[in-house]
Amino acid sequence: MIRVLVVEDEPVAAEAHRVYVERLPGFSVAGVVHSGGDALRFCEREPVDLVLLDFYLPDTHGLAVCRSLRAAGLPIDVIAVTSARDLGLVKAAVSVGVVQYLLKPFTFATLREKLERYAEFRDASGEVTGQAEIDRALGALRTTEQPPLPKGMSVQTLEAIQDALSGAAEGLSAGAAASAIGASRVTARRYLEYLADNGMAHREPHYGQVGRPEVWYRLTRV
Repeated sequence: MIRVLVVEDEPVAAEAHRVYVERLPGFSVAGVVHSGGDALRFCEREPVDLVLLDFYLPDTHGLAVCRSLRAAGLPIDVIAVTSARDLGLVKAAVSVGVVQYLLKPFTFATLREKLERYAEFRDASGEVTGQAEIDRALGALRTTEQPPLPKGMSVQTLEAIQDALSGAAEGLSAGAAASAIGASRVTARRYLEYLADNGMAHREPHYGQVGRPEVWYRLTRV
């Protein structure tokens, strides 16, 4: 059983990560903490194999947590779970031993693949007979290509919808999303439904004066 510590300062996101991990065979949640200091103290007193680490913590940066884990000699692996998209930060994460880098927002399927590949890498043991076996073991950490979007959908429009949602804390209706990206209401709804079906957005009813409630969509903050 791989024991996972969730480090995330947003309570809703932390709970989502905990639920995700507990759905996977072979993994258990050792604990959930909300700061870098609490993460280090937890790892010093409890057995932990893997940390799901947010980088933007209230007391320190995730990279500092990684360095402290290494300085303490703790044999704990780290998967970064963050919205940070700076390639310089990605390179710095690799230099301090981060084994996977997962961008928010993400679906359960994406996290599942990361963790399953990490488990495959962790389970590899024994002495190799050649370079090919080493390459195969390290290759377990590489993520396969994401499946293509449904026919008729484009990555550019999906990203435009996500950008529009990210700037609307209260969410958007299909009509509002359509206006934001310059598309038809039907097109916007299709992309919004795709995000909701894949766990990247929430559907929320908004009640007006009369008639049926309108469905609004809000980006999942995980």
